[in-house]
Amino acid sequence: MSKNNIAVNVEDLSKIYRLGLKEQTSEHFAEMLWSFVRSPVKNFRKYRSLYTFDDVDLAGDTAAGEQSDSILWALKGVSFSVKQGEVVGIIGGNGAGKSTLLKILSRITPPTRGSISIHGRVSSLLEVGTGFHPELTGRENVFLNGTILGMRRKEVTRKFDEIVAFSDVEKFLDTPVKRYSSGMRVRLAFAVAAHLEPEILIVDEVLAVGDAAFQQKCMNKMQDVGQEGRTVLFVSHNMPAVTSLCDRVIWLDHGQKVTEGPAQEIVGKYLLEGVDTTAHRVWKDSSSAPAGEFARLREVRVVKKGGDVTGHYCIQEPVGIEMEYEVLKGGEVMLPHFRIRNDNGILVFVTLDHDPEWYQRPRPAGRYISTVWIPGNLLNEGPHFVECNLITRHPEAPQFHEVDVVSFAITGNMEPGTARGDWPGRLKGIVSPALEWETQYRKE
Repeated sequence: MSKNNIAVNVEDLSKIYRLGLKEQTSEHFAEMLWSFVRSPVKNFRKYRSLYTFDDVDLAGDTAAGEQSDSILWALKGVSFSVKQGEVVGIIGGNGAGKSTLLKILSRITPPTRGSISIHGRVSSLLEVGTGFHPELTGRENVFLNGTILGMRRKEVTRKFDEIVAFSDVEKFLDTPVKRYSSGMRVRLAFAVAAHLEPEILIVDEVLAVGDAAFQQKCMNKMQDVGQEGRTVLFVSHNMPAVTSLCDRVIWLDHGQKVTEGPAQEIVGKYLLEGVDTTAHRVWKDSSSAPAGEFARLREVRVVKKGGDVTGHYCIQEPVGIEMEYEVLKGGEVMLPHFRIRNDNGILVFVTLDHDPEWYQRPRPAGRYISTVWIPGNLLNEGPHFVECNLITRHPEAPQFHEVDVVSFAITGNMEPGTARGDWPGRLKGIVSPALEWETQYRKE
């Protein structure tokens, strides 16, 4: 990555905080009096200790998120670079350090250790509505908030009509903001922030504001910002929004960088976090492989077209599941099949092997690979778990039955041809088929 093309560079970034400790109460009058006399000095030392860490080994190996007495590492050793014009998502669970990272990049709080270099004008959308004064009207707050966010008065005046039209609060523009509903206030605040024109935009979970229609408007605006060639750092728990807007994703966990890479791949791994299965399971030792009298399971794989094994799929992609097994004794009719469950444990569907070449035909001894293809735009977004089974027919006898043998994740986007289309959130339901619609219009 060329240094001349870098918009944001972060090296070994760390941030620690000192946590408050429970006060010890005095039981005797003399102790209470002595504590009262000492309290000014004690309070000064406590205040100073919040910002000085002379007692902390900053070069130590304590993992981020771990605390020693009153010390918490919110970030530790985070490094990455963002190219000019790149839209990068930052994901992770609550307490992962995402907001702390953005506050450091926005110069709101200094790092404890490490360095950052930013090339370009920066604007931050960290807390939508910060700076609004309840006694001022919507019109006055547009100018006030625009100034706080770094816009000149001429810029606000030039974009004023666009801001008001975007927020859809024109009717209440000269009403004090304290009489606004929470949704109206948020819409106006985001409208101001969305019309900034920085070279680098830092965004923290602002697309969860307002109703569904306004969220869609926010998504469209954010896509426009990315397409204009500006650099964007985007934090969100809305994985469809992340995969739709971002080229690349950085995954944080307990203050440390887990990994970074293409948005679909990293989001897929994040969705499968904590899952105790993978996209490929193999039994190299035949003596330990699941087996019955007539068949033995050797491998189960989740594959793409072309045969690559992976556990991460875009919603439009077909998903292949392969079962490789040995027929130990020939002459039996066999029925391989899979059961697919979602992350709530709900059975999505069962698929049986109806390959016409072997349907209702006895199979000779040998090695077989049976593959089923799940078409794109069928499964809904999220993790899915595969149960692998094989039974003989006439009589029906189970040969092997493996629950959650492999897993894979479906991630969505807002491209045409998907069930969600340009809807900003995840659709509910077990499946998400892209069905054909037809609308007839007749003028009355």
